[in-house]
Amino acid sequence: MADIVIINPRFDISFWGLEHCMPLFGKRANLPVSCLALLAALVPDHHDVTLVDENVEDIDFDRLGRADLVCLTGMSIQGRRLMEILDEVKARGVPVVVGGPMATVEPESLEGAADVIFVGEADETWPQFLAEWEQGTHKTRYAQKDKSDMATLPLPRVDLLKADRYMFGSLQISRGCPFTCEFCDIIVTFGRRPRLKTSEMVIAELEAFERAGLKIIFVVDDNLIGNKKAIKEVLRDIIAWQQERAYPLTLFTEASLDLAEDDELMELMGLANFQSVFIGIETPNEDSLKETKKLQNVRPNAGTLLERVHRIQDHGLDVWCGMIVGFDHDDPSIFDVMPKFLVDARISAALIGLLHAIPTTPLYDRLKEAGRLNDPDAADLYGTNVVPLGMSSEALRDGFIQVMQDCYAADAYFERLDRQFFDNNFKFVMHQLPYWKGQRLAWMKRCVLNYVRFGAVASRLLSVVKDEGLRSRYKQQLTRLVRRRWREPHILFVYTIKVAMHYHYSALAHALAQVDEKTGAMPDAGRSFSRVKRPAETAVAA
Repeated sequence: MADIVIINPRFDISFWGLEHCMPLFGKRANLPVSCLALLAALVPDHHDVTLVDENVEDIDFDRLGRADLVCLTGMSIQGRRLMEILDEVKARGVPVVVGGPMATVEPESLEGAADVIFVGEADETWPQFLAEWEQGTHKTRYAQKDKSDMATLPLPRVDLLKADRYMFGSLQISRGCPFTCEFCDIIVTFGRRPRLKTSEMVIAELEAFERAGLKIIFVVDDNLIGNKKAIKEVLRDIIAWQQERAYPLTLFTEASLDLAEDDELMELMGLANFQSVFIGIETPNEDSLKETKKLQNVRPNAGTLLERVHRIQDHGLDVWCGMIVGFDHDDPSIFDVMPKFLVDARISAALIGLLHAIPTTPLYDRLKEAGRLNDPDAADLYGTNVVPLGMSSEALRDGFIQVMQDCYAADAYFERLDRQFFDNNFKFVMHQLPYWKGQRLAWMKRCVLNYVRFGAVASRLLSVVKDEGLRSRYKQQLTRLVRRRWREPHILFVYTIKVAMHYHYSALAHALAQVDEKTGAMPDAGRSFSRVKRPAETAVAA
């Protein structure tokens, strides 16, 4: 029997992390990376396994020194901390292995730092390594030959997570995406043929999260609808499970914009209680979309970007989006166009980032061949390793900072939010269902709970925010909310969460403005945006 510890290093503060507002909800982190519980499930029963997520607990290095094996998983954005942990563990003489997105896209950075490196998916190579390690015959590098069969994966060990410290759970239904976006490493890692778990597997995971007390689940698929026919069957089974239990769980996910072209799919997602969907819009500049091969966003006869976003919203799905500046077809006008687009789209939460060339992607290969990749020092200075074509590096950096400040100024943010929830009277599907006529008691309990949640978050927010201007604005927004939609407690709660999220985004935008006066270097907060943590990246198995 071996003592095995699996570690996820802490993240720097990011758009997705919501670190500045987590205390308002009494949580330490937004969600666990989904690979932690899966890796634990792949460990044979005769070993002891411990999960350590540095985002919700400190690492006890003396404890690691007593382990037989330490496994690290992490993304490039965690690279600095991952290397620090590696050094600490190695100094204690404990064997250490590393996998995950960073090991997959830049394995050379880990050569010599870890005893074993896993490249790509590791659902087969991780158990293979453990068996060989027991026999003393293991290799120093593992790269899984074939893509994992999702239908054969074990039930993740959700029971080993410190669930009470997270706001959301994280569940994966599928891997792979059929599209060919130039900047994306997903198709390199997971391939273009989407692979899905069975409905039975998905339901079992939902039940595990429900038992653990996590009522909001992020489905971390990079594109939930990559195989539309297959996901519809899974959604129908989720709907049946939700309705048998009076909708115990709220879901949200990522999907491509072609969701807007399938009414049945949008209806099924709403009925399954998917309330929000993150969509990679990237840019309102169609030339840039064509340049980066985001062709699903510029399909003829599918409608404009705005029309498709509004179509999804009209089906009761709250749209979040990813936006990028720095494409070859971008010039400085993009910094004025993007904020206006977001207002017209009624999207309050937009992850805006600098274009970054990830190793292994077609973008990286193209720019490397053209001599347009910044060295590490220049990447730190400008916040990205991409040398832009339509403007100087300084103009791109300064324009990015300005667009973030423009988009997350209180007036701009609440204009977008109010257009959605007040002017357009946005409603979620689940709360309008005739289903509740036969579930009166469950409906009343849900309403009371949401009123309580609204009151708790609103009072914490107004007591925690010290900036008098922001606190006054939040009070004004919440007062308007109560006057306009007091009969809808679920809307009160969701809107208040979005007010709290502004507190986080505002702090990020403020940090971005702190450019070093002597060197002109981008602050740490800005560098994280160029290779920002995506929730779907948590899906890599090791």
